[in-house]
Amino acid sequence: MSKQRAKGTAFETSIVRYLQQWWPYAERRALHGGADQGDITGTPGVVWECKNHNTLKLSEWLRETETERENARAKVGVLIAKRRGVADPGEQYAVVPLRVMAQLLKDAGW
Repeated sequence: MSKQRAKGTAFETSIVRYLQQWWPYAERRALHGGADQGDITGTPGVVWECKNHNTLKLSEWLRETETERENARAKVGVLIAKRRGVADPGEQYAVVPLRVMAQLLKDAGW
């Protein structure tokens, strides 16, 4: 396994463990070929795309997350981007388009 792949795997695993507080069946998704459906499964209706890179490429990664959300026929796609120097998985960046955030807040009764 390459150093970069190992770094990504470790990051995904930390995010899965964090998400298991709410979704006990959350787990890393096996590679899915050309019809990728995100990095984490077991959270019905939600696709999670995890990125652990030195440089943030939000536009590119959000497009990828949206494609994976469509492939999975999920309601929401969330990009989790690693914050440099921050180990706590609960303090990583969770990125969604504003339209998605507004809808989530409205659905939650805000």
